[in-house]
Amino acid sequence: MRYEVRERLFAIGEDYWIEDENGHKAFLVDGKAMHVRDTFELKGPDGRVLIDIHEKMFALRDTMVIERGDEQLAKVKRKRLSLLRNHYRVELVDGTELDVSGKILDREFAVEYDGELLAEISRRWLRVRDTYGVNVVREDADPALIIAVAVCVIHLAEKERGDAD
Repeated sequence: MRYEVRERLFAIGEDYWIEDENGHKAFLVDGKAMHVRDTFELKGPDGRVLIDIHEKMFALRDTMVIERGDEQLAKVKRKRLSLLRNHYRVELVDGTELDVSGKILDREFAVEYDGELLAEISRRWLRVRDTYGVNVVREDADPALIIAVAVCVIHLAEKERGDAD
C-alpha cells in the first residue's frame, strides 16, 4: 500500500494528512507544540490516536519512542557506526530490530527486517513538489508503525542537521 506525505507542512506544532494511494485521508500527523520534548500523534481519519511519538528524555543519543496506548512499541535512534549513509535502528519491544538506511534528508530510504524490505520511502514516484511516498511492501507490516518510523527518522535527521523546530 502506498501513502503520500506532503512534507512542506512538516514541523512541530503543525498537522498534516497522509493520504492512501486512492487519495483518501489515512493518517493525520499531529505535531504537538509547547511540549518539553518533541511530540507527535499519529491519528486515524476519525481523529482517534493510533500511535504516540515522543523524544526520549535523558538519553545519551537522540532517541524517539513510539507507543500505542500505554504500551511502548519501539525506540528509534541513529546507529553508532554509519559512515556513508544515514542508518537508524528501530528496536521493537519484542526484541526485533528494523534497519532504516538511505538518504533520509532526501527522502530516499528503506526500512528492512533481517535484510528483507518492509517499506521504501521515496520522492521518485510523485510529481508534486515537497511530497514523498511511503510504500509499505509487506502486507503483514503495520502501516501506522512504518509511518511512525519514517516520521521519527526524518525528525531525528533534521534535528541532527539543525533544521528541526
